[in-house]
Amino acid sequence: MVIDREIRVLMVSTEYPPMKGGVGRYTENLTRSLRKEGLEVYVLCNEKGNGNYHGLSRHNEHNPEVIARAINDSNADLVHIQYEPGLYGLKLKPFPFYHYRTPTTTIDSFYDTSKVPIVTTFHSAYTFRQWINLASIAESTKRVRKYASFISKSWKRLVNYRSVHNLNKTKWAKSNANIVFSRYLGSVIDANNDSSSSSTSNAISGGGIRQAESEFSIIYHGAEPISIQSRREARSMFSFPEDKRIALALGFRTSTKGWDILEKIKVPENWLIVVNPSKNQYNPKEKLDLRFRNNRIVNLNKDALEEGELSTLIYASDATLLPYRVSSASGVMFDGLAHGVPFVASDLPFFKEFSSMGLGVTVKRKPDAFAEGLVMLDKEYKTYADRVNRFKEKLRWDVVAKKHLLLYNRVLCTPIATATVP
Repeated sequence: MVIDREIRVLMVSTEYPPMKGGVGRYTENLTRSLRKEGLEVYVLCNEKGNGNYHGLSRHNEHNPEVIARAINDSNADLVHIQYEPGLYGLKLKPFPFYHYRTPTTTIDSFYDTSKVPIVTTFHSAYTFRQWINLASIAESTKRVRKYASFISKSWKRLVNYRSVHNLNKTKWAKSNANIVFSRYLGSVIDANNDSSSSSTSNAISGGGIRQAESEFSIIYHGAEPISIQSRREARSMFSFPEDKRIALALGFRTSTKGWDILEKIKVPENWLIVVNPSKNQYNPKEKLDLRFRNNRIVNLNKDALEEGELSTLIYASDATLLPYRVSSASGVMFDGLAHGVPFVASDLPFFKEFSSMGLGVTVKRKPDAFAEGLVMLDKEYKTYADRVNRFKEKLRWDVVAKKHLLLYNRVLCTPIATATVP
């Protein structure tokens, strides 16, 4: 199959700016970068997003038809789905023992009916242990622990894990190409194959032949500064002291971030911890006590920051602090690395993959361990910073876009000139 014009891509994400959220923000940046590479990219999203087409929503059972109409209207050559199960109405069933009661998302049938090739970017996947932990984390944040609710949620997670995991695996198998942000994430979805080679497919004709082998492409989460700033200049914007190192914790106000241990950290003398939580858009009822009494912790309370202010805040920092309870990816980590900032994180497999590259420190999720991690980072800071500054070139959006373009062309079997990307 030879394409004699620019590729047309339909980008699918229920979440899209001005809606707040990491998936929407990622999709907007990717779309902008692909357009700079000359691709025609059309965005299908929720009515609240600034996309080209609308009608997609978390709980709309007709999402497959909405996507099909957008493909026809845009004359797209392929569809690229940004897949996060919760954004497509994932429902856990208390007794998923019969086919009609198994968990579903609102785009499942599209993978069987699409008339064009499908590329899927997986934004999350959990091991059994982390999946079960999500129930206990939600309940443990309540002042009076409601055991009945805890048991109910744990039961649902226990009996639905295999089915939810299979939702990922099914989309994985039916896509023409799969993208993940780390080797770890790919291996969680497909435990039988942790190859890092780029996803390839057989020659595609008509509706498309799905990939014969479940390989995947690791294309890092793009990130880069809005503009280059000095640390001194950035700190002056927030009135941060010049004589202290700053560890930055930011993101949605959720219990999974693990900020409950911050108050207990004996912050090293030459460090300050700066926290900036933003409203949890998808679970506003979740309440967290972030009234820190530790005078070495500063809570900015600025909610979601605009891109420029966020970039300045990261430039003002020396490390991102990631005491997460569960994680299969972290946009905050990638944002920090893009600004030349290493991390101190919980010793979860995702973070360990990047700490093994010398880009940060992973420790046990305990207050003393995080204090020691900050000291460890400080002692070898220049070494860590030098590695991060070399690595961040891989995160530039033009690099990420070129890698997507190469993948799209392989999916469509389009001859292209050789491109070199870091």
